[in-house]
Amino acid sequence: MDFQANAAQFLNRRQFFRGAGLKLGGIALAELLAGKSAVASGARVHPGLGGVPHFAPKAKALIYLHMNGGPSQIDLWDHKPGLASLFNKDLPPSVRGDQRITGMTSGQARFPVAPSMFKFARHGKCGRWVSELLPYTAKVVDELALIKTVTTTAINHDPACTYVMTGSEIPGRASIGSWLSYGLGSENNDLPAFVVLTPQFPTGSNGQALFSRMWSSGFLPTGHNGVALRGSGDPVLYLPNPDGVRASERRAMLDALSALNQRGFERVGDPEIQTRIAQYEMAFRMQASVPELVDFSNEPQSVLNLYGPDASKPGSFAYSALMARRLVERGVRVVQIMHRGWDQHGALPAQLRNQCLDTDRGTGALIADLKQRGLLDQTLVVWGGEFGRTVYSQGALTETNYGRDHHPRNFCMWMAGGGIRGGIEYGETDDFSYNVVSAPVPLNDLNATILHCMGIDHERLSYRVRGLDVRLTGVEPAQVVNSLLA
Repeated sequence: MDFQANAAQFLNRRQFFRGAGLKLGGIALAELLAGKSAVASGARVHPGLGGVPHFAPKAKALIYLHMNGGPSQIDLWDHKPGLASLFNKDLPPSVRGDQRITGMTSGQARFPVAPSMFKFARHGKCGRWVSELLPYTAKVVDELALIKTVTTTAINHDPACTYVMTGSEIPGRASIGSWLSYGLGSENNDLPAFVVLTPQFPTGSNGQALFSRMWSSGFLPTGHNGVALRGSGDPVLYLPNPDGVRASERRAMLDALSALNQRGFERVGDPEIQTRIAQYEMAFRMQASVPELVDFSNEPQSVLNLYGPDASKPGSFAYSALMARRLVERGVRVVQIMHRGWDQHGALPAQLRNQCLDTDRGTGALIADLKQRGLLDQTLVVWGGEFGRTVYSQGALTETNYGRDHHPRNFCMWMAGGGIRGGIEYGETDDFSYNVVSAPVPLNDLNATILHCMGIDHERLSYRVRGLDVRLTGVEPAQVVNSLLA
């Protein structure tokens, strides 16, 4: 590139105003009228790709409940009553085999079996075994497809969280929410296509960091990034105009800025300039749409009671769950709730109980609320973490206390809603919940299934990056888990 010649093309301040003059007002007016016309005519601010969806979708929206840290499948979903007789006995080497373990337990002299100290009972017409820690989720088990054999290749949090959300342990890939925003767009012109909520978690829990790459667009255009709404204060920074600035003045400023950015785009052709223009416009629309979104005054008291006393408390999980319903109700394509604190290496009984007390009621309420509004059939809900926990105790084991290390070999997730068969259980593990016995579900098979419910053939949704057609499900074979589908 000839930088001197390129620099000569840039306008200085004097040249800009001399060349633009009164024309800028006309440009701004045209931009404003065009924007109003587009919204009034029903044109989509977030259009999807042509030809997508590839077939009729069962679900129009995705709500992904990510329990960051690795929920213990043995204490929540994978009932293993036979372990009671093996308390404090060594895990047989034949069970562990040559599977790698983390540095946190590799130096232990023993690997004592720690049966769950929580009671399980059957629930629903399906007779699903559910831990006493999940009484509200237990009420909706007939809507859930429980997958007991999800498996991952990552054993530590950072790569495991990156993998579950992007299909790869390597940072830089696009998240599942960004893929859906890119492929399908959104039906709402005044809110982002992809929204992220990060509720508070109980004090004393071992909270892992949340990395923005978990909702990043990666190599996709940045307009498909997830937009994180804050849990305290204004949901979006600088939502109100500064004192003394009227909405009409903000509109005029954005129109002038849009004209400048458009001129820059015409000069250098950088598509990110167009993204910047769109993001400014979305920010302006959100000044009107977000206050209405977070105003729960029109919610019936029966709905608030369903979600519990924290439903009106910004930053709580219950509030986030209700927000998720309100977002998909308004046509937002993807909502992620990222809840931390599920990493119980020690003091698991107390910490896991607190985590479930914080999330269980909101989770059960979300499913029930979606169903009673007729939204569950068109909304796919996914619950899970990045891996599971070991059957053996990390650290000291007593009858009332134990911890569990990371376990990527098998863990539990569930799906509900659009396109999913409710009340089923898929896959089986061994007597120690340590190995898959039948029907393993690699994470990219799960992602392929999510895309399928949204009307997308995972092999046909790709993006060219440095000569490679990259997919959410990677280059290795992945398949839809048809047994989960309605």
